[in-house]
Amino acid sequence: MYQNNFVSVIVAAAGMSNRMGSKINKQFLKIDHKPILAHTLEKFDECKYIDEIIVVAKTEEVDYVRREIINRYAIRKAHRIVKGGKERQDSILNGLMRVDPRANIVLTHDGARPFIKVKTIEKAIESLETMGDLIVAVPEKDTIKVVNDDNSVHHTPKRSTLWKAQTPQVFFADHLREAYRKASEECYYGTDDAFLVEMAGYPVKVIMGQYDNIKITTPEDLVIAETLSRDRESIYDMVGL
Repeated sequence: MYQNNFVSVIVAAAGMSNRMGSKINKQFLKIDHKPILAHTLEKFDECKYIDEIIVVAKTEEVDYVRREIINRYAIRKAHRIVKGGKERQDSILNGLMRVDPRANIVLTHDGARPFIKVKTIEKAIESLETMGDLIVAVPEKDTIKVVNDDNSVHHTPKRSTLWKAQTPQVFFADHLREAYRKASEECYYGTDDAFLVEMAGYPVKVIMGQYDNIKITTPEDLVIAETLSRDRESIYDMVGL
């Protein structure tokens, strides 16, 4: 299957970093002496199925990303840096418009998820043939409460039905393009790309991801990330992963 496919990934790196409280883009903060975005891009660069990486960056950071991330860390498959939009959905659309015309599989990924494993990316791409459009996710471990406007509990959903959506999210390219076309025409936004694909009428499946595939959003996340970077190999050895 994979010899006949062209696989592109759009990496969203144009966020505002408001919750991080940092003067610089959170994707440029360093973990183990390397920018978060560089860690992320290296994983997709190593993946044998990925043919091109499209990085979406803030307009004023395009040159920095090219010079200090892609060139400095020799990201070979990063073929294009695209200017981002007002919202994440706008940024992904900008990236989608610049994807190689040969692409028939498109992944989307958060630049601030540096701990994704290459084998998880490969598993997601391999699963597309039998499962269709899919996302990487993990089962919810906590009890979730649905709450009214007055903070009273409305109901408690069954935990076994709840999964935390992550990235990468993997789609047939024509499905993702149709989903974005429909969202643009009808002027609605979704919290992730899978929502748009669902709204376009395509079923979306989930596959098991990684609990450590965290999105670095707050200063607390950065502390956790430093710990993961330092200790994850010894933890995996301990539990047999």
